[in-house]
This record gives sequence, C-alpha cells and structure tokens, in this order.
Amino acid sequence: MFYELRTYTAMPGKLPNVVARFRDFTSEAFKRHGYHIIGFWTNHIGGSNQELIYMLQWESYEERIKCFASFRSDPERTKFFAESEKDGPIVATVNNVMLEATDFSPLR
Repeated sequence: MFYELRTYTAMPGKLPNVVARFRDFTSEAFKRHGYHIIGFWTNHIGGSNQELIYMLQWESYEERIKCFASFRSDPERTKFFAESEKDGPIVATVNNVMLEATDFSPLR
C-alpha cells in the first residue's frame, strides 16, 4: 500500500475555481472510479495561498493506473473540465509525490 500526495497550484486568482471543481465533481467522480480519498486541504498558514492539496491511498501501482485511466476516459469528466475552463486554464501546475508509510506510522 502507498499514498499519493498531489498539489494543484491554481492560476492566479483561480483557486476558488479549482476547489469548486473538486467539490462539485472530481471528489465524487474519484469515488465512482475506485479512488481511496484520504482528504483535501488548502493552506491555512504557510505554503502558497493558491494550492489545493489532496491525498489518495492505493493498494498497488496497478490499481492507481487503472483508476486514473478510467477517470480520464470518463466523458462526464471531459465535459465538466471543459466547462470549468471555458474562461481559460485554472490549474498552473500539478506536483505529485508517492509516499510509502514507515513501519511506525499510524497511517499504513
């Protein structure tokens, strides 16, 4: 098992749009496509005020590949993402880190 930490940096002034897309579509779509969501966060103190951060849990890398492929090929996702970017891109960058829990971690 491993965890995936993803950080979306919004285009200037577009963090509310990124948060809305995750709240209104992506989080439920992730569940439908088999994702195991740990949580979603924005920075309260420190970091950038233009970031949405979330964590996923995976049983295997193969599961991750399967779920992402299913999500990316979802016609509803394509439509929703296009609508959310009708006034231009809302995400500047995505940073992705795969984490393996230590043997003493409460979250394994």
